[in-house]
Amino acid sequence: MLRNYFQIAVIVLTALTSTVAQEREGLIVPSGLPVRPQTAPQIHPSTISVARLHYGGGGDWYWGSSAIPNLLKFVKENSRYPIDPEEKVIQIMDNALFRYPFLFATGHGVIKFSQEEKERLRTYLTGGGFLFINDSYGMDKTVRRELSALFPERELAELPFDHPIYHAYFDFPAGPPKIHEHDNKPAQGFGIIINGRVVVYYLYESDIGDGWEDPQVHNDPPEKREAALRMGMNILVYSMTH
Repeated sequence: MLRNYFQIAVIVLTALTSTVAQEREGLIVPSGLPVRPQTAPQIHPSTISVARLHYGGGGDWYWGSSAIPNLLKFVKENSRYPIDPEEKVIQIMDNALFRYPFLFATGHGVIKFSQEEKERLRTYLTGGGFLFINDSYGMDKTVRRELSALFPERELAELPFDHPIYHAYFDFPAGPPKIHEHDNKPAQGFGIIINGRVVVYYLYESDIGDGWEDPQVHNDPPEKREAALRMGMNILVYSMTH
């Protein structure tokens, strides 16, 4: 079972979450971010890896080359979690898919899964994997279509603001942050839930992925970038502790 494969990483992360929570008051800097202790844990086989999903359909799955490295750097520098700092790229049918508990999909336009890919992705997600989809703009129609076909028996439902994903590490009492204007709609976070666990988190009208990128890419103000990175860390922590 994929869930068993992830068990060691989850145990390590859960223990570190408790430890960090106990130490945060003594690790606050003026910016309000908890800083990494001087003695950081050594990297070991249970490090948390993030893989970018190379999906089909013609959408620019590769959008935002600095996004994941910056998020991983943020998590590493502001926590004690054992992070693999290198971004991986994976396709659903790759043999290595089940090595990565966290998949990140972003871009503009069309996303499409073949029937074979849907079956394998279902196995991955129901076995303990997690998929975060960031609509960088223009993906909404095809994302909803593919998720409906992936889990026809499940509703893609908006998550309430008291859901643990908004409080997994940092608090977002008003839900996901609004980073880019897009269609000037409020940011919304949707989830597919299986056995009480969100296995797919879809972020619409927020675009935290762009907020993770290098400052000069979009010229977002520091507070926007910080909110995006904090929300990204929440999603990662939630995926590994639930």
